Amino acid sequence: MSWDALVEHVGRIETLEGVMGTLGWDEQTMLPPKGSALRGAQRALLAELSHGWTTDPRIEGWLAELEGAADPVQRACRRNLGRTYTRERRVPPELVGAMARAESEGFQAWIEAKRDSDFARFEGPLTRILELSLRRAEAIDPRRHPYEVTLEAFDPGTSIDSLRDMFGRLRDGLGPLLDAIAARPQVEPIEDEIDPAAQEALHRDVARALGYDFDGGRLDRSVHPFTSGHGPGDVRITTRIEPRDLLSGLGGTIHEVGHGLYEQGLPHAHAGTTVAKPASYGLHESQSRFWENFIGRSRPFCGWLAGRARELLPGADLSAERLFRASNRVERGLIRVHADEVTYNLHIVVRFEIELALFEGRLSVKELPEAWNARYEEYLGVCPPDDARGVLQDVHWGSGAFGYFPSYTLGNLYAASLGRALEEERPTLWDDVGDGRFGEVLAFLRDRVHQHGHLDETPERMKAAVGERDHVEDLLSYLWQRAAEVYGVERG
Repeated sequence: MSWDALVEHVGRIETLEGVMGTLGWDEQTMLPPKGSALRGAQRALLAELSHGWTTDPRIEGWLAELEGAADPVQRACRRNLGRTYTRERRVPPELVGAMARAESEGFQAWIEAKRDSDFARFEGPLTRILELSLRRAEAIDPRRHPYEVTLEAFDPGTSIDSLRDMFGRLRDGLGPLLDAIAARPQVEPIEDEIDPAAQEALHRDVARALGYDFDGGRLDRSVHPFTSGHGPGDVRITTRIEPRDLLSGLGGTIHEVGHGLYEQGLPHAHAGTTVAKPASYGLHESQSRFWENFIGRSRPFCGWLAGRARELLPGADLSAERLFRASNRVERGLIRVHADEVTYNLHIVVRFEIELALFEGRLSVKELPEAWNARYEEYLGVCPPDDARGVLQDVHWGSGAFGYFPSYTLGNLYAASLGRALEEERPTLWDDVGDGRFGEVLAFLRDRVHQHGHLDETPERMKAAVGERDHVEDLLSYLWQRAAEVYGVERG
């Protein structure tokens, strides 16, 4: 049957993607610096091979046979594979290889530039990545805005106009909240020095309690935390640990655990059909933000965490109330990955506007540091003192991931609605969390999101999961409620 041939072919592509994912994980965790050129050549070769398989002419015939299919998996395969096939067949193989090499070079250049806080060392590689990204977008569809073509790879159906509307509503809604919090006494952060080895033990304990399967995954350290799903039974997460910033590192681990749980819960029985894949990056981010924020910053979770900390961090003075207040401290800061929930989306606004300006030619790579600093002063009231804490803080552009950042805000919105729906449906939710019983929370996400993979597009999956909801309002009301608990503010 043609369907069997298609599944076998796509299965080979997915296996190759897993190999490439393993090389990418190794590059960010264990690869010696002198191996970057070799890794670039390896990734380029595999990327060209994957591109060839993804654009195999037989796919067009297989997709034609699936037109009007009654089976939902086959319908989803036709939609998902059809979109990928249409996009990738328009990109020349030599451009695919050049992009893979540029991304490996860019990642290593970013590491060195960030280490030395010297954007000039990154300017050339980033300029090359941007040029190739624009060429790729033009090859895929020269009639569309290149940034929307790029966005489609992460969140199909997302438009520049929809993002502008979303960010506009959030800006308008977050302003009064930030002003209300600024009028209240500030919450003290937790800056106690805690042994990194003890912190790592706590991270692993929390990850296991939330449901992360260590028999099918790993937890390692990297410069920038990430999750790498290589296929069934191999989902790896990384984190960072800082002696005087317990909550930042732990929050990063919980965030990546959310990603890992999604990958581990995908419908792997449908491997080779495109359905055993995440529906979008925004939905993927919703899983990490749900666990990191909705659960991980809640008062009941902090009560449970205080008990685990007493056992695993002997000598640390970490009461439930101290953990809760510090976890929800709001401050206009420089670093996105350290940002609180209230200011986080303003960090994304900065990146979205800069990416759009780069893709429209209104901003050059050379002008990035100045543009970055100006927007941080305007939106967050702070100015980076150096490039490392400014334009070089994220790995994304060095890895060629233009268009990824909006997915974080989409994830925050979806997570808020999932949280509201869970609260309404499970009255014992917070009692369970306070007792360290997370199984029902994970079961809810497995049922509503994970097990469906890419059977539906994200908007349809979210509607099926939580019904008709205003995601922006869900996020704003949740943030006001959490701030009320910590700062005593009231929404006008």
